[in-house]
Amino acid sequence: MFSLQARMGLLLAAFFAIIYATVVMLGTAMGIGNFYFYLILSLGLMYIQFMVGPKIVEWTMRVRYVLREEYPELFSMVEDMARRAGIPMPRICIAAMSTPNAFAFGRGIHDGRVCVSEGIMRLLNKEELRAVLGHELTHLKNRDVVTITLLSVVPMILYRVAWHFLFWGGGGRRDRDRGNTALIGLAAFLFYFITNLLVLYASRIREYFADQGSVELGNRPEDLASALYKLVYGSARMDKDDLKETEGMKAFFINDPSLARSEIKELSQLDMDHSGTIDPEELAVLRQQTISLSFSDQLMEFLSTHPNMLKRIQHLSELSAHPRG
Repeated sequence: MFSLQARMGLLLAAFFAIIYATVVMLGTAMGIGNFYFYLILSLGLMYIQFMVGPKIVEWTMRVRYVLREEYPELFSMVEDMARRAGIPMPRICIAAMSTPNAFAFGRGIHDGRVCVSEGIMRLLNKEELRAVLGHELTHLKNRDVVTITLLSVVPMILYRVAWHFLFWGGGGRRDRDRGNTALIGLAAFLFYFITNLLVLYASRIREYFADQGSVELGNRPEDLASALYKLVYGSARMDKDDLKETEGMKAFFINDPSLARSEIKELSQLDMDHSGTIDPEELAVLRQQTISLSFSDQLMEFLSTHPNMLKRIQHLSELSAHPRG
């Protein structure tokens, strides 16, 4: 099985190959000037999204920045792990929503913000919450927001190119050239679909990296596993209308709340002593098992920003705890 680093390297190589093929195809078909127009347009839209993104997140998630005096323990945990991670202390905020979750956002490592929902504060114990915060701080340390934003510009360009050639005929070309422009449009749409799947795959890999990073910051694998289990359980109990309020932002979250109802059945089998947590012995049992997903579960993961939760917790079972000293 490839390491996470190897898989991320192959993914980036695939992206560069598609970018090269796209440049060659468009340069041959319509002139490099038109290609630059789409490149500049997409980069401009990405820059606007990048700059105003944090404000959109704050507004959508009803975020409130808090002071150390309000949540001293929360500040202490984030401050300690930010020091261990070697990153600036991020701003800390609370999202006014009952769905239990957490996320990191911002324009970069010096503009990091870590947010927890009101629901997660009520659901997790101190060690579980610390493990979740370690996951989010690792996202900031690894610059995952910037990485995914930059990768996302490729399908954005290809979508606009496909739209132009399929629906606008490549800019008024003569009838004899329309067959070629349609083929270019279809090729651009195919590349758009492939690169969009690659962005989803990159997002799933970044989740594995963030889980691993949380453990490297001194959190026990079983604490993060228990936190994930509780988040799935908590989301599965939420009213569907409450979950809808987070639909557009779930890519930011530590888990996908919309998948909770399908995940909880198989995850409940991990909790063999019915304690509501995942302990080291239960992780050890999972480590020895071979996970076989149904076709529907494989398809669901293939189209998701998050890994299958059972596979994800098994990955945690293979990690060794790091001392906090």
